[in-house]
Amino acid sequence: MGAKKAAFIYSTELEKYSYPADCPFNTSRAGQVRKILNSMALLSGDNSSEVTPVPAERVVLKKFHSARYLHALKTAAKGHWDTEALNMGIGTLDCPVFAGMYDYGVLATGGTLTGAKMILSGSAEVVFNPSGGFHHAGPERASGFCYINDVALACMILAEEGKRVLYLDVDVHHGDGVAYGFYDRSDVMTISFHESPETLFPGTGFVEEIGKGEGKGYCVNIPLPVGTYDEVYIKAFEAIALPLIGAYNPDVIVFELGADALAGDPLAHLCLTNNAYAEVIRHLLSFDKPIVATGGGGYNIENTVRAWALAWSIFAGAESDHEMHHGVGGVMLESTDWQGGLRDRALAVSQTQREMVVPAVEATIEAGLGKNFST
Repeated sequence: MGAKKAAFIYSTELEKYSYPADCPFNTSRAGQVRKILNSMALLSGDNSSEVTPVPAERVVLKKFHSARYLHALKTAAKGHWDTEALNMGIGTLDCPVFAGMYDYGVLATGGTLTGAKMILSGSAEVVFNPSGGFHHAGPERASGFCYINDVALACMILAEEGKRVLYLDVDVHHGDGVAYGFYDRSDVMTISFHESPETLFPGTGFVEEIGKGEGKGYCVNIPLPVGTYDEVYIKAFEAIALPLIGAYNPDVIVFELGADALAGDPLAHLCLTNNAYAEVIRHLLSFDKPIVATGGGGYNIENTVRAWALAWSIFAGAESDHEMHHGVGGVMLESTDWQGGLRDRALAVSQTQREMVVPAVEATIEAGLGKNFST
């Protein structure tokens, strides 16, 4: 694979906004990723660039969200909300009201849409907006720290231009807002790898949820058991996602790279290292399709920042350079915990863990292969 034209989408304007201090969602992650990449000289060069996002226009937001909902969001951001807004999820524990939340959502969404437009124009082949990935938001509902669904909007805009879109979501939580947004469509295929809805929010994303009407078979859910580790995760990805992507043959891939499936995340129960994400990205790049990538969840901040920095280094074609990533992690991350670079150390897997995880994942693989669009 040759180096692709890669654009990192970021603005210091995004640093002006923050969720309440007691909320797990941390808006500073993107800036921390940018700091590491800049120190490693990974934001400039023949094939890499840094791009400032353009705020999303209201007319574009209304392609997915209702005018009533957008008005409620904007009003709440000014400190005024009512029972109607609360019924739309605005002002709940997982979607608190904070100053500037509407402007933040519009700019973060604009980053993803800026990237999608670059893909359409051919000015980039891979774009990464670490401030995006708000996959839980519905047309009239805030949910799971998500107010405006940037990834659903990106899929819509790409599909409107006649593109066949593959949406891949590896956030530990089911990408419900996107899955249900395209549940009856076949021009956007959604694949979500997530912790089992029996043990984690939002309680959806069972294998049996496969779409309806024209979309039947084009919604793919891969629920994973507590304790899932790299080896078995990649086995499931290679068994299900790779043949589906190959058969679907998309024109563009929208990739939600939530990092909360990593071991040690305080809100979930999977045991991945960022090496699994690296392998997924290498597989995606092997299809030689344009990619719109975003951030998402990730509540162990240091692990998330390192995972996204590693992801960009692979997107930008730099991670293969041994000297670029080996032995610099401790210095770049201002930590002495691990000196192995951007990649996580391998984690030991106990026999008990294998005995619990493997049968469940194999059953999911078997069930998943029997419910996709190609059968």
